Amino acid sequence: MSSRVTVSGKSKAGNLLDCADFVLSQWPDMHTLCKDMEDAISQFNDQYNMCINVLDKIGIDLSDYEVAIRFTRDFYEENRDFIVDLVRRVNKPVLIEMWDQRFFYFVLKFEFNYVDALNKASALSTVQIDVENADRYGLKYIDTRGAEIKPVILHCSPSGAIERCIYALLEKAAMNSEKGIVPMLPVWLSPTQVRVIPVAEKHLGFAQKVAGEITGRVDIDDREETVGKKIRDAGKDWIPYVVVVGDEEEKEGNIMVTVRSESRPNEPTTIKMNVSELNERISALISGFPFKRNPLSLKLSERPRFV
Repeated sequence: MSSRVTVSGKSKAGNLLDCADFVLSQWPDMHTLCKDMEDAISQFNDQYNMCINVLDKIGIDLSDYEVAIRFTRDFYEENRDFIVDLVRRVNKPVLIEMWDQRFFYFVLKFEFNYVDALNKASALSTVQIDVENADRYGLKYIDTRGAEIKPVILHCSPSGAIERCIYALLEKAAMNSEKGIVPMLPVWLSPTQVRVIPVAEKHLGFAQKVAGEITGRVDIDDREETVGKKIRDAGKDWIPYVVVVGDEEEKEGNIMVTVRSESRPNEPTTIKMNVSELNERISALISGFPFKRNPLSLKLSERPRFV
C-alpha cells in the first residue's frame, strides 16, 4: 500500500479536485489537505466508512475489533451530533477520551484496535484531524481569491499496515480455534489455496491435469506418504480446498473437494464438483485482491524440507 496525498479544494475553473492524488512511497498512509474544518469533517466521515470497508474486505469485520474515539472538549461541543453518529454507525460500545485541552496535533481521532489472545490491543485503521502541522511545516495553498490558506490535514491509515492485518487474522484464527471453529486464513491470503492429493502414483497424471486447470495457487502432494497423512498435513497447513483424486474421479471427471470453511473439527465437509465449479468458488473469494502464483515447485516432493 502506498502513501497518498489527497488535495480537496477548487481549481481556477471551479472544478472539485477530489482526485488529485500523489503516490509518495510505500507507507500505508494517506494524507488529505482540506480547505477548512467543514471539509475536514466531511472527509473524515468518508474515510471512517472507508476504513470499515477495507478491514471487512480483508476479513476483519466490526465484531473483531474495538473502536476508540478521542477529541477535545471544544470540538465535541461544536460537533456533538457528528461524534454521536460515528458511535451509532458501529452499533457497539466505543471507548471515548475527551481532553479539556489539546495535547497533540489533532482535535479528533479514531482508532480501530484489535485485541489479541494475550488481551493486548494493537491499532489498525485510524484517521486524525490535524490542526497544527500545516503551520509547523509551512503548508499552504492559494484559494480562488488569491489568498494564502493553511489547510487542515487528515492523516489516514486505511488498514494500519498489511502486516498488522495479517497479525489480526492469525490471532482471529487462533481464538476461533479455541471456540471450536476450524482456523484458516482468507482464501486470497492463503499461501496454497488448493492442494491436490493423488490416491496412488498411477493417479499422478490426472492430479497434474486437475492442478493445471485450477486458477488459484495450487500444489500436488506426491510424497511417499499415506493418503490419510497427506490429508492431515493439508489440514495442518490450513489449505482452504483439498482435492483427492483416484480411480472414480479419473473415470467421471469430477473431483471430491474438502472445503475448510464449511468444515468443523474432525467433521470435514466434502463436496463433489467439477474443476470449473471449484474455480468459480476461488475466483469469487480472491477477486479484487493481489494474486501471484507460488514460485516453488508444483510437487511437494521437489520442495526443500526443513527438519
